Amino acid sequence: MHELGIVFYIIRDVKQVAEENHAKHISKVVMNIGEVSTVVPYLLTDCWDWAVKKEEMLTGCKMEIETIPGVTYCEDCHQEYGTVEHGKTCPHCGSANTYLLRGNEVEIKAIEVTDE
Repeated sequence: MHELGIVFYIIRDVKQVAEENHAKHISKVVMNIGEVSTVVPYLLTDCWDWAVKKEEMLTGCKMEIETIPGVTYCEDCHQEYGTVEHGKTCPHCGSANTYLLRGNEVEIKAIEVTDE
């Protein structure tokens, strides 16, 4: 379960941003998680809920996850298609000359601050 390690990196980055902006408490973190990123959303939020209890600045902080769909591009027919449904082979022309456009993201989208 690499989600716990990811949570530690998110906490580090969120705390750094909060300190740079003189924030006292973070109430919500919104994450963009790609559909094919290998991060399991429910495991990430479970680890988050456990870890934030140990950080005063993050006590009670919620994590919201927005899923970014996996989209692949075919270099032969110049079409985009759903990665999860079709994998590496283009459903339009059958080519394997493809690459992932989006859906592998693991990024902090937003941090919500309170004055508490």
